[in-house]
Parts: sequence; structure tokens; C-alpha cells
Amino acid sequence: MKVLAAMSGGVDSAVAAARAAEAGHDVTGVHLALSRNPASYRSGARGCCTIEDSNDARRAADIIGIPFYVWDMSDEFHEGVVEDFMDEYAAGRTPNPCLRCNEKIKFAAVLDRALALGFDAVATGHYAQLRTGDDGLIEMHRAVDHGKDQSYVLGVLTQEQLAHSYFPLGDSIKPDVRLEAERRGLLVADKPDSHDICFVADGDTAGWLKEKLGDRAPNHSGEIIDDETGEVLGEHEGTYGFTIGQRKGLRIGRPAADGKPRFVLDIEPVAGTVRVGSRSRLAVDGLLGDRARWCGTVPERLEGTVQLRAHGAEHRAVVVTDGSSVTVELLDPAEGIAPGQAVVIYEGTRVVGSATITETRRVTA
Repeated sequence: MKVLAAMSGGVDSAVAAARAAEAGHDVTGVHLALSRNPASYRSGARGCCTIEDSNDARRAADIIGIPFYVWDMSDEFHEGVVEDFMDEYAAGRTPNPCLRCNEKIKFAAVLDRALALGFDAVATGHYAQLRTGDDGLIEMHRAVDHGKDQSYVLGVLTQEQLAHSYFPLGDSIKPDVRLEAERRGLLVADKPDSHDICFVADGDTAGWLKEKLGDRAPNHSGEIIDDETGEVLGEHEGTYGFTIGQRKGLRIGRPAADGKPRFVLDIEPVAGTVRVGSRSRLAVDGLLGDRARWCGTVPERLEGTVQLRAHGAEHRAVVVTDGSSVTVELLDPAEGIAPGQAVVIYEGTRVVGSATITETRRVTA
């Protein structure tokens, strides 16, 4: 099999490429240049797209003994991920850029180019497992290492994309992958994992949005209102700087009447208001989603589980869909769920599909 190995510069993708080559596949490594100004992206332990990462990927490819190239995907990344990120926050939603990157870049733009060049599959260092089901379809399941499982951010992949995907690390645990990297002489064996948003260089998402949105921002000031009493507790510098469930950085000028901490409950970009309330009001037991994507057969109704954050807990749920939208009844209520986030649907360990959350329903007393 002719395999294109996407090499981020980290230990996981390096070992994935090495395993693919050792398995006898014809492997070519490629690093994705996602910014024409890589110095503006996070570096060291917190990056995945920097010059440092590109050099680490090249050295790993040399040690493995495979050809290596750098593909400029900066325009596609900016349009499909960065612009989407800004638009979603401006609209009062909370996006997941890593999930959107997998959907728009790694398993769309990159996979399309790879297939056009004659490759059979794209290999990555994601922790997930692929199996062939009894019906002949490719199934994606959670990784053996549940602590590293990345099936949530891969829940946007379609059957066609899964048929050309290769995840060599799905049956491994992270400590073993690091030991293997050291054994293979890969210099990234001890490199820390990447975290957070790669294109927000200093980790200050609100500050980054303030600079980048400019006149596109729906507002640059407004009131922070107690949802239970209607009191104005403070002022903000832009609704785009908040997300549902947030507690820190609220800049509340006066304490709530009951003296309890306040959390963001609702964001209203048009009115320019941020509504806050007690933690008990964060719980939701239902949600709606659109832009549904299915890994295989589309179910009409499913009793299974859903995951609402990249490393969040599973919640028992009943899911009903018409194919393009979903209605989810949460049997285990969840806290701080925001429109814009993804709901990924599971049946046991198998990923069924995903959707983008549009509305949530709070638990009523």
C-alpha cells in the first residue's frame, strides 16, 4: 500500500510513520505548513505547526528512511479553520478548531491531494482504531489507551475518508509509544505533547480575537447580567471573549446577591450582553445539532452514549436523527455545554457520527 504519513513533528506521528514503513508499505512523509508566518504559532511543548516542528518531522523521516516533503496548506487552513474559529466566536458560539482541522484539512484537502497523487491512504498519529464490520463497512472505535483516545476529534470522518485512513497507534498506550520512539532512535521520543490552539501564539484567545476580529466583532462592550435577578454585575469588552460555563475572567464588579460564584450561561452578541448564573443552572439534559456527519450507516434512533468535549466524559443518551440534524436526550445531564461544540455519538466503542451543537436545553428544577 502506498501511504502518505502526515508528520506533525511530534512523537506520535513519527512512530506512526515508522510502523507503516516497517509493515512494508511504501511510505512518504509530509509536514503541513499551516501558516506562512510559523513564528506566530505556538512553539515547543504547545505547538504543532512551527518551524521547530517541521525540522523535527524532517529528522524523524531521515531516521526512518522515507522521503519527506513540506506541503503549504496555509490558505486552506486559514479559510477552513481560522476564519471559521473567528466567525463562530463572533456569533457567540464555541468552536473546536482541532476537529475542524481534521474535517477540512487533514482528511479532506490532504486526503484529496494524496489520492490524486496515487496514494492509497493517509496515516496519522491519532489514537483511534479502524475495523471492518460484518456489513463490510469500515468502523472507527475508541483507542486502547482511553486517556489518549482521539476518536472525538475524528468523529467528522465519513465512510469514504475512513476507507483511506490509517491509524497505526490505535492499539497502543502512550508510554509504550515513547519507549518505541526511543528504541528507534527518534529524537522526539521525549518531546512534550501539543496542547491548546496552535494559531493563538500566547494562549490568550480573547486577546487574539480582539486583535483579529477588529470591525468584524459584533460589539466591543456590554453588560454582564445576573440571569436570576436581572442585576448588572459588571461590564465586558466584547462577547467574543466568553464561552458557556466560563468562571474565570468575568470582571464582575459587584458580587451576586447570594454571594455564590457566577458562570457564563448565555452569550448574546446582538444585544451585547453576557448572562451569568449559579453553577446549578449550567446543567443541560437535551440538545439539538446540525451539520451531521456519519461514519457509516445513518441511524434513525440510537440508544448509546455521546461525548461533548475532546477529553470529556461519556453521557448516556438517546439520539434521533433525520440524517442532517440530531436531537439528543441526555440521560446523564452535562454542564457548560455551548453551541458550536461537537456532539460525537457512540455505540459502545464505535463512533457512529457527529454534529455541531446549535441549541441546548437546561435542566428544569
